[in-house]
Amino acid sequence: MTKTFTEFSTNAILKIGNETLLEEFKDSKSIGLYTFIWATKTPIKVLVDGVPMTIDANQILSLTAIQYFQFIEGNDVIVYQFNREFYCIKDHDKEVGCVGLLFFGNEHIPVITLDANEQHKFAVLHEVFLDELETTDTIQAEMLRMLMARFIIKTTRLLKSTTGEKATLKGTNDTLRHYNLLVESHYKEEHSVTFYAEKLNKSPKTLSNSFAKYAKSPLQIIHDRIVLEAKRQLLYTDKSSKEIAYDIGFDDASHLSRLFKKQTSLTPSEFKKNSKTSA
Repeated sequence: MTKTFTEFSTNAILKIGNETLLEEFKDSKSIGLYTFIWATKTPIKVLVDGVPMTIDANQILSLTAIQYFQFIEGNDVIVYQFNREFYCIKDHDKEVGCVGLLFFGNEHIPVITLDANEQHKFAVLHEVFLDELETTDTIQAEMLRMLMARFIIKTTRLLKSTTGEKATLKGTNDTLRHYNLLVESHYKEEHSVTFYAEKLNKSPKTLSNSFAKYAKSPLQIIHDRIVLEAKRQLLYTDKSSKEIAYDIGFDDASHLSRLFKKQTSLTPSEFKKNSKTSA
């Protein structure tokens, strides 16, 4: 069974479920959402970027939205999935952000092992998650984000405590991972694919070819990150649309407004007004 939270004002999505949530991945495809897969009692078998993996009981696998995933078999699985608008729209320390250690900030695909003490703590946190999903009020979204932040902080701490162990598996598309890291570092100043291609010692055409099998082009990733930051500032600061545009590197606020409307079908002002109405 899958429980889903959605937030109209931000297009945020959070899904919590079991192995049935993974049934759509019987064939390998981009997983599309940031994902945690927790084998609670028995091992599960999966393919990540075409590489076979077995996740043992009491282990949690962390995946980025861009990785290719196939679910082979397994039971007693807990799955958390969310998009950038759910978690990444809030400011977080870099270690626990959407390019933190669990996601693009780690050289290898992280698998976190829970000892008996941590198993209990994570089980309690899961029950709080489920309870909060049933509590529909004006602060539900913030509570769910706080719970996910706690989950990510706890798993990041466990990952850091085992950095001396042999890494589990290296991701097969380093170019895509490095590109996302570069965009995260420079999206406020650099809006062209050419800049990032040069940083990766590739031509823009070669870089685009590297993204051919993924759902988004290099330029779309830049635009998505710009719009996400614009949403964050519209929701959580008192800055005007013009101030936000300048902060994100636009000399003319109308350029950001056009991009924002193309991505969301709303102008920045309309988005802010709608978010207040739905709050």
